[in-house]
Amino acid sequence: MPSRPKKMERQVVGGILRRFRNWLPRHGAGPPQDNLGEVVKEPERAQEHCLPNFAGGQHFFEYLLVVSLKKKPSVDDYEPTITYQFPKRENLLRGQQEEEERLLGAIPLFCFPDGNEWAPLTEYPRETFSFVLTNVDGSRKIGYCRRLLPAGRGPRLPRVYCIISCIGCFGLFSKILDEVEKRHQISMAVIYPFMQGLREAAFPAPGKTVTLKSFIPDSGTEFISLTRPLDSHLEHVDFSSLLRCLSFEQILQIFASAVLERRIIFLAEGLSTLSQCIHAAAALLYPFSWAHTYIPVVPESLLATVCCPTPFMVGVQMRFRQEVMESPMEEVLLVNLCEGTFLMSVGDEKDILPPKLQEDILESLGQGIKGSQTSEQINEHVSGPFVQFFVKTVGHYASYIKREANGQSHFQERAFYKALTSKANRRFVKKFVKTQLFSLFIQEAEKSKNPPAGYFQQKILEYEERKKQKKPKEKTLK
Repeated sequence: MPSRPKKMERQVVGGILRRFRNWLPRHGAGPPQDNLGEVVKEPERAQEHCLPNFAGGQHFFEYLLVVSLKKKPSVDDYEPTITYQFPKRENLLRGQQEEEERLLGAIPLFCFPDGNEWAPLTEYPRETFSFVLTNVDGSRKIGYCRRLLPAGRGPRLPRVYCIISCIGCFGLFSKILDEVEKRHQISMAVIYPFMQGLREAAFPAPGKTVTLKSFIPDSGTEFISLTRPLDSHLEHVDFSSLLRCLSFEQILQIFASAVLERRIIFLAEGLSTLSQCIHAAAALLYPFSWAHTYIPVVPESLLATVCCPTPFMVGVQMRFRQEVMESPMEEVLLVNLCEGTFLMSVGDEKDILPPKLQEDILESLGQGIKGSQTSEQINEHVSGPFVQFFVKTVGHYASYIKREANGQSHFQERAFYKALTSKANRRFVKKFVKTQLFSLFIQEAEKSKNPPAGYFQQKILEYEERKKQKKPKEKTLK
């Protein structure tokens, strides 16, 4: 495998990514170091969440779009085009209008990432997937997509219903897409009042429910309840697909690669599988945020992304497997989700994390997931051991932020990792503190007078309390 793309290849990659420089897919909101030479002001970012954490009260969404395939003149290819937009924005300032045009110009490509070679179909399995676009100012838009055949008879082309929102709550938006799909079978005119009601409703706080009243011809008035999970730190993810595709040991190796900000490519047939698995992999990093190139489903025209020398986490459809395998790539972890195998790896993935902590994670994951568990319970079962990993390795971070009289704060990096008694843990943390994951997290912590209240801080306090209770017992035994 070539160690580094050639200069010309880098220029090609840079040229492709610059097409979307104002809406580059990145998962975190840290400084866009993957923007290939562009320098922007470092944006603010959420303290504890891979996607923004909303207390409630915001609008559910910004746009509902229908993206259809339109035949190009004089060729057999089709081009994805926005054929419906709600709401239509009026009286925008010039800068706002330009930003909207850039956003709406990028979206069709991510609704049909699998190229332009289509033919009318009589059957097509519906697919639910999502993408994340990050602006250079750090603001993020999430596209929730449902791709299906429109109502009718005879061969026809699939279309995509895409809801654009700045809120990360995939389960809830999947239910909204179910309602959109149900209405689309009747008429587009039936979708409008439902989405208007949704737009006027306030996004619920964690654990709360909003109820919408909607009329459907021949069915009458319906009441639709949309409930937000009480624990919001996992509301943007579903681990079920990742568990179906990979073993616990493989998931642990993917986690280890992501922690050191390496290049990770997922391969799968379906858009839904790719989207769900890559979101799940990124969620394992909580409370840290992946701040590099992040594309759940790479469009065909952006496949050169896999040649980038910088960190990335991307999903590629299996039909492009050969093209990916033949691309000049740096050290990469290439995951085949269809067969549950690694097609390429660096080779040291099993040695990145401290052995004892690896055993702890695998033991916790192996305690079993019952078939009757809800998706929220499964999410907690999978995420919990990885959160505990960070609690044990870096949970003492707040004690090593020195605050000066002038209000400035300074993180004592050397003292921080030397405080760990385990040599294996210390070796790992010494590497981890050099990552952008950790640097962005500490930058936010330095700005705050107290550790941010949230799920991670709660787990740190619980762990410290268990250690206090354990010490008196050890003294008694002596």
